[in-house]
Amino acid sequence: MRSIALVPHITLVWREKMTSRKFGRWATALLAGATLAAGAADARTLDPANPQDALEISKRLQCGVSADKPAVYHWSGNIYGRSPGVRDKLLFKGEGMNIRRCVEVNDPQRGKGWRLVSREVMLMLDPKTGEVLKQWTNPYTGETVEVMHIHNDPVNGRPNFAVGADGKPLTLDSLREAGDYVFMPFEAPLFYTNPLAGDYQEYVGGEYHAMEIFDFGALKSELYDSTKPTAYPMISWVRISGWAPWMKMGSRPGQMVFNAMGRKLPGGFEDLPAVLKNEIRANYPIYEQAPPADDMRPNETTWTKFKLLTDQARRAAGTSGKTGEGH
Repeated sequence: MRSIALVPHITLVWREKMTSRKFGRWATALLAGATLAAGAADARTLDPANPQDALEISKRLQCGVSADKPAVYHWSGNIYGRSPGVRDKLLFKGEGMNIRRCVEVNDPQRGKGWRLVSREVMLMLDPKTGEVLKQWTNPYTGETVEVMHIHNDPVNGRPNFAVGADGKPLTLDSLREAGDYVFMPFEAPLFYTNPLAGDYQEYVGGEYHAMEIFDFGALKSELYDSTKPTAYPMISWVRISGWAPWMKMGSRPGQMVFNAMGRKLPGGFEDLPAVLKNEIRANYPIYEQAPPADDMRPNETTWTKFKLLTDQARRAAGTSGKTGEGH
């Protein structure tokens, strides 16, 4: 800062002794040197034990370089069926993406923070040909069904602050450093009312019960460098859940196991594989952009989306669901 403050005085002394071209070169060089000096003074290594730095680190894992430039995560992997007494079956290859932006939020007690708004697509591909499936013959039932690819909009997060709702400072408890890398595993046990299963689940069961696991890995030199606006971590994702409703498995016992790996893409949407870009542009065009910054809609899941589309189809056909029978 001191070097910049000296520039006007030096300019007055030397202006008469230099040609305008020489002066311009000299002044540009001096200003550039001053800017570099100021940048070097501001540069530092983020400390995950500092709550404000922890907030910034978590933002770098999740977000893009700014709210105006959405980030895109991509993942690719396998989707298995697991049924008691039967060998696990590779049902699909999976190609997925999430496009997101992080927006600044302010709280009178907790200060400045950020909130994630996003939407996501995951395609079910033929495990042999890699083609996007439109119909699928269920190997457990023999029935051919229409495939409903995952396309959830929105998938938003709660606001994040350096201070929790309980007044305690933010900590990144799962963060682990190993050599040049930083690892952050995160497990999300899910157990809540299934939107397809009626009003009496607390008595007869049927709740949505799943586990999602997100494991992030990033270069320490990128994630902790205060001069970099974001990081480009790798991610692994596992989901263990019930049968997708469009599979029409009814009450048959079993689970689906999703296993995938991917990363945040430096080139955003254009870095996605062609199969995803082509399908999104043809059939899910809004997923080429993140939701608006002020998006406050309730989140969608595979189950709520299936209910929405099924109810729309029934209304269009003038039909309704099956009615109960018995005494």
